[in-house]
Amino acid sequence: MLVMAWTAQANPVLPATHTRQSYQLGVGPTQLLDTYLSQEKFHGTGFTFLSATERYGSYVTADNWHTHIRHQLTLSTADDRSGSRDELQGDYSLYVGRIRNWQACTWHNYHNALYLEAGAMLAGNIGFIYNTSNSNNPAQARLALNLMPVAAARAHVDLFKRRLEMRYELALPLVGVAFSPNYGQSYYEIFSLGNYDHNVVPTTFISAPNFRQQLTVDYRLWRNASLRIGYLGDYQQLRVNNLKSHVLHHRFMVGYVRSLTHTKPLKSKK
Repeated sequence: MLVMAWTAQANPVLPATHTRQSYQLGVGPTQLLDTYLSQEKFHGTGFTFLSATERYGSYVTADNWHTHIRHQLTLSTADDRSGSRDELQGDYSLYVGRIRNWQACTWHNYHNALYLEAGAMLAGNIGFIYNTSNSNNPAQARLALNLMPVAAARAHVDLFKRRLEMRYELALPLVGVAFSPNYGQSYYEIFSLGNYDHNVVPTTFISAPNFRQQLTVDYRLWRNASLRIGYLGDYQQLRVNNLKSHVLHHRFMVGYVRSLTHTKPLKSKK
């Protein structure tokens, strides 16, 4: 016992922290509208890859904050109602956020629990829409940065002797900035002639009413791994410079989640 106590004091460690990593692939309908390219709405199908890392603080120190980092890649094809014109859309989004959780209630001898979460994310997006029929101004670049408040609810329950985690998250824009050509302005004028015309635009939830929601259900396969299924709704909208655009995605998602636990030795003070 003396040897064990001496070893613990000689090699102290910090309380364990937890990381969850998930990889998801989704498919579903897409709707595109960009009045810089066309007044028509385009409907089609798209694919989304979503990678997420969640870093949780130590339960020992009652750290209720966690960090979310997400990478999202999307590619879609769509055509107009006549089927004679096509558009290709793609984008990459990065989300970095800090979220706090509260335990709302427990039941079944504290084994099942409901948690509420709130925080904020910084969301950056870069992408394009390409119209295959336009000879003049065939493409539109999309670039935006938004601060988005986040709210979520998460429940842990048991079903058929397996652990289930269900989570719903909603994120809305507060303020941000976006790139947009002005009405009737070409990219040649912007980048070759240097004719700036209000092309970097401050945005709010009124001019850029983006809306992102995600529902996930994690079914534990074994101790540190789960199967994830869910729905992702990503609605990106912008109305500035007398132009209007929206990119609406609905995705059925399937993926894999793994959990990791980390401990670090305390640095000795000299």
